[in-house]
Formats: sequence, structure tokens, C-alpha cells
Amino acid sequence: MTVKRITKYLVVTVLLVFIVSTTIKSTRIDPIAWVPPQKPKLEGVLKTNELLQKTEWIDLKGWYGPEDIAIDKAGNLYCGVHKKNDFNQGAIVKIDKNGTLSVFCDTEKWVAGLHFDAEGNLIACDQKRGLISVDPKGTITVLAQEDEYGRSFLIPNDVDIANDGKIYFSSTSSKYSFSMSNALKIVLEARPDGGLFCYDPRTKAVETLIDSSFFGNGVAVSKNDEFVLMVDLTKYRVLRYWLKGSKKGTIDTFIDNLPGLPNGISRRADGSFWLGFSSCRNDDLDNLQPSVWLKKLVFGLPDFMKPAMQAYGIVMHLSPTGEILKTYYDTSGKRVPEASSIEEQDGVLYLGGDLIDHIGKYTL
Repeated sequence: MTVKRITKYLVVTVLLVFIVSTTIKSTRIDPIAWVPPQKPKLEGVLKTNELLQKTEWIDLKGWYGPEDIAIDKAGNLYCGVHKKNDFNQGAIVKIDKNGTLSVFCDTEKWVAGLHFDAEGNLIACDQKRGLISVDPKGTITVLAQEDEYGRSFLIPNDVDIANDGKIYFSSTSSKYSFSMSNALKIVLEARPDGGLFCYDPRTKAVETLIDSSFFGNGVAVSKNDEFVLMVDLTKYRVLRYWLKGSKKGTIDTFIDNLPGLPNGISRRADGSFWLGFSSCRNDDLDNLQPSVWLKKLVFGLPDFMKPAMQAYGIVMHLSPTGEILKTYYDTSGKRVPEASSIEEQDGVLYLGGDLIDHIGKYTL
């Protein structure tokens, strides 16, 4: 057999394997079509700048993924972390005011949202256990693993606590556990799942507030507990659930058609909000969303052929009523490749991320 013929057979074999593999993998996703809004022009208050390029880094000593950041009364930082590209090896680490990093709690799996309650317990979204409480000694207590209808919190995402002690948290999915592949699947499927929930520590009951989300993500309670916000990442918007007043129990849109993939949200002392983004809008992703068969095809492709999230830093300051006050950028993504969460203290913004190996430190 000639070299030419051998090469031909090899090419045909590789092509057949590629087609079969792509076809099989494409059957593992069940998307629906939706048409994203035309992305906003980056002008006016959205005009790009490079303000975030002065961001400093706090090194995580080989850990990755500080998806959310919590700060205790002494000024120590806490975040969930994982090993590089492995979300099944995780912990909560503590970084003291001298910059010394230590493992506060060995959770085994990655932990996303974090928030301290009034007693100093760290309420967290654990990808293995659900909603948990970690006491000052690092002991874990499971608070909730499913909603009142028996739907599991497989990707508990973010958490905030109201003045009355009630815990508000999001769950991205009741069908899939967290992985980068499943995250892409949830975005491409664009099917409602997960939602916004309330856990009452006094009754230990879970109540569904927003039944289903589109990659439900960041959560923030307003200054006077009037409403709670939840980020809907896939839909480029933030939803608002009213806790008080004439609109109590209703849901509306706080802000929509955002210029990137919104991720974490937090409240400032003055009642305004910080909104962090995973990346800017991806034209390839927007163009895929209206086509079911294209989404199935793309999901079946090898990872290097799929739309990639661009390193692109965006932080947005929102008024208490949802108006954009100011936008901060690092369009190169070199200093702030992503900003999955924002925690402010003493004039400094601490910026998190799902995949980065540091915490960003931006001085206002």
C-alpha cells in the first residue's frame, strides 16, 4: 500500500471519527431558540475606558476561582477556590490583612457565593452539598439541598442576607452539576431552570421566589430589604423580586440588554449596586441562540472549535433604581480578565473570577 493511499485512509478515518463523535455529543443537549436583543452601543455611560488596568492582584498561591469574596469584621478576605481546571477539588481559603493565605475549610468541591451572617457564620453555596453554613471553626452545617418541590440545588450560585436574617440565594440548575461543559450547555439550551430562593433560619424552610432562571447567578438584597435582585446571565439582565410594598411578591426587570455576561452583584452602603461581568457580549454566541440545530452542532464540536469567553473586564455601578451610573473597563483583559463578583471595603473593590488565580484589588 502506497504512502498516498495510507494517508487517504487515515484522513477518512479521522473524519469519520470526528463526525460520529460530534453527532453523538450533539444529542446530549436539548436547546430552544431565542433571539437576543441587539447589543447596546458602547457610548455615553457605556463608553469604553481602561480604568480597571490599575487593578492590583492578590495571589492565591496555586488556587483558582475566587467566584465570590466575603470580608469578616476584622478585614480578612474569604473565597471559594478550586484546583486548576478541576472543580471537584475545592476549599474556602482565608487571606488575612498581612496577605497570608490559609485553608479555612476543606469543602472538597468548589464553593461559589459567600456571605457572613450576623453571628459570624459564613453562609455559602457549596457545589457538593447545596446551601451551607460554616462556623468560625470551619465546621460545615448543611442548610438546604432542594426546594419545597424536591428540586435539587445542583449549582447553588450566590447568596445575600437581609436585615431580618433571611437568606436569599440563587441556583443555576436542578438538572446539571457544575462543570465548564455543563455551564456552556445551560447557556446554549436557554431553558428555564433553577431560580431565586429564600431560606428562613428560624423555620428552616425554603421558599421559591423566582421559579426558573436563565443561568441564575448573582444575588443582592436592597438597602431597606424592599427587594432582592438576581442576575439572569444568559438573558443579559437583572431581575427584581419585591419583598415589601404594593408590589410585594411580584417580579420585574431591574436592568436588561447589558453589554456583557453579567455575573455577580453586590450592594454598596449608599444603596447603589456593583455589577460584575464574566466577559463582554460574544457575537458568535448571540448569532447561535436563534438556531436550535446550530447550537446542537456547536455543542458537539471539540472544545477548541466552540465560542470562547474573551478576557475582558467590565464593572458597572448601578443606582438603587437600576440606572447605569458609571462603567469601568479593561478591554485587554490583562489586569481584569473577568469580574464574577465585587466586594467593596474602605474604598477598595475586590474582584473575583471563576477561572483566575488571584483576587483583583481596585482602589476607587
